[in-house]
Amino acid sequence: MAVLPIVLWPDPRLSQICAPVQADEDLRALAQDMLDTMYDAPGRGLAGPQVGVMKRIFVMDVTWKEGVPDPVICLNPRITARSDAVATRAEGCLSIPGIQTDVTRPETVTLDWTDLDGVARSADLTGFAATCAQHELDHLDGLVTFDRLDPEARATAQAGYDIVRGAGA
Repeated sequence: MAVLPIVLWPDPRLSQICAPVQADEDLRALAQDMLDTMYDAPGRGLAGPQVGVMKRIFVMDVTWKEGVPDPVICLNPRITARSDAVATRAEGCLSIPGIQTDVTRPETVTLDWTDLDGVARSADLTGFAATCAQHELDHLDGLVTFDRLDPEARATAQAGYDIVRGAGA
């Protein structure tokens, strides 16, 4: 298929809430392009707005870097349960290259979505898979990792990103 250009922060599309995907849309080619883009980047998740598609779709594959590909394509995903237990993990983002930020999120979530065949799916996710799904869902809600930081940590992370971007110019 195709590797798509990745939208970089602070592009305003990354701050917009995405529209639900209509069941009659043919999303197979887009989903494959998103997987190709994610693997090429190389990342473990990619959401519609990160490739300029303002629809509620994300792809993720949290195991492929360990040699066990398991791609998941989520249409209109939503979290229906969250654990009280939280974990703080360093998160990177393909739209904010070169920066990792410590983000605290629920350790376990239940994710519901529709697959490309229109079948309702649900999974209990824990650890990194839960973090990845929450990160990608944030993109569909117009949030990036910077939005999950306190003001001081955000200022530090954004300054680091400005340095990284300046180094690449």
